[in-house]
Parts: sequence; structure tokens; C-alpha cells
Amino acid sequence: MTNERVFKMAFSRVYPLLVQKAERKGRTKSEVDAVICWLTGYDESGLQAQVAKDADYKAFFAEAPQINPNAAKITGVICGHRVEEIKDPLMQKIRWLDKLVDELAKGKPINKILRS
Repeated sequence: MTNERVFKMAFSRVYPLLVQKAERKGRTKSEVDAVICWLTGYDESGLQAQVAKDADYKAFFAEAPQINPNAAKITGVICGHRVEEIKDPLMQKIRWLDKLVDELAKGKPINKILRS
């Protein structure tokens, strides 16, 4: 899958999948929202507005109020790639988000996920 195809994916289509992944492992939608808001700087209403307006990943991250300065502390492998080594800034943000939801689904405590 090309980067451009990923960038054009509607966040509103990916979001329920992220929530389902976490819920299958006993986590909640509000925990998923918390990690997304931590990463992007959206508040709950801003996040829901992005979902409602069918923004693609490119717009979702371009319009994010502020990427968390601690996001660079997100490390590890997702989809076979080390997130800290991804060169494309947008793809790195997308993989950061995947990694946070992955950690949530694996039962990691929320304060550890949020790199506090």
C-alpha cells in the first residue's frame, strides 16, 4: 500500500476500527479518545468533528491543534517498521497513533502509554 493511499484514508473509517481493537481487549472508547487527543491536541469535540466531517489522515493531522512534544518518545515496531525510523512525517504520525492504540489493546497502563 502506497503512502499516498494511506494518507487519503478517511479517519472516520479507521477510527471505529481503532476503538473496536481496544474494546476487544477490554479497553474503552474513552481511553482510545484519550490517546488520540494526547497525540494530536484535539479535545473531545474537535476529535468528533474530524470524524463527522470525514477528514482523511492528511487533513486530520494537518488540522491537529498540536502534536504532543513527547510523541518522539514513542518507539517500537508497528506493521514491521520501527516508528522512530520512519522518514515521512505524516506516516510517522499515523504509525504513532497505531502504536498508542496497540499498546492500549495490549493492556499497558494509560500513564505509560501517554509517556508521562
